[in-house]
Amino acid sequence: MKKHLKRCITCLLLTALLFLSATFCVGYRRYVSIRSNESMTLTIQAIQDDASYTPLNAISKEFINAILAVEDPHFYTHKGIRIAKIIEAVITDIIHLDYVMGGSTITQQLAKNLFLDQDKNLSRKVAELFFARDLESTLTKDEILTLYLNIIYFGDGYYGIQDAAQGYFHKNADELTLDEATLLAGLPQAPAVLQLSDGYEAARKRQLEVLDAMLKQALITQEQADTIRYQNDTSEINT
Repeated sequence: MKKHLKRCITCLLLTALLFLSATFCVGYRRYVSIRSNESMTLTIQAIQDDASYTPLNAISKEFINAILAVEDPHFYTHKGIRIAKIIEAVITDIIHLDYVMGGSTITQQLAKNLFLDQDKNLSRKVAELFFARDLESTLTKDEILTLYLNIIYFGDGYYGIQDAAQGYFHKNADELTLDEATLLAGLPQAPAVLQLSDGYEAARKRQLEVLDAMLKQALITQEQADTIRYQNDTSEINT
């Protein structure tokens, strides 16, 4: 019985190893193919040269803190990839038999949006890791963050924080209040579901997660978080 169990475990481990090896090869070939056909420098330059490109100092500090807190609190200390987070995400996905946890850093998210599609599969994730490495070795952290904030989708057709601030609140990105900033910071997780036109209630619930993340990192006070929660509760009652 024990021998049979050991054989089963060995077979499972070998199968998993072969699968991961094959996935790595497919992902790496995908990365090489895209890199050989698309210039990273030109792709980035085209975004930075756009008239709507918004520099980091023209974006609300509250929003920057909010997006970092909820998306990638270790952004300025890691090198684009957090292996522990990836392993945690893979284990979570295996347990749930679905892609339920992202595990991507902001650098990885930027890599995905610049060079890859939105398919949820491991080979794309492998390619994403190689692109993230390239971005980290080519750009500064501030440059990576600025690019990310200029291209991420906020739902309702708004790409980039300036577009979202104008579209949702009719103001510039550096004029966002803490309430507005934390509301917008939650949208990129699932913009199709959280967009304010038809997902406002879900977006407000997501905002609470943003506030909690900021509280844990001492980026806001309990009083500030409670004020926004109270305003939201009062708004719901009045509605």
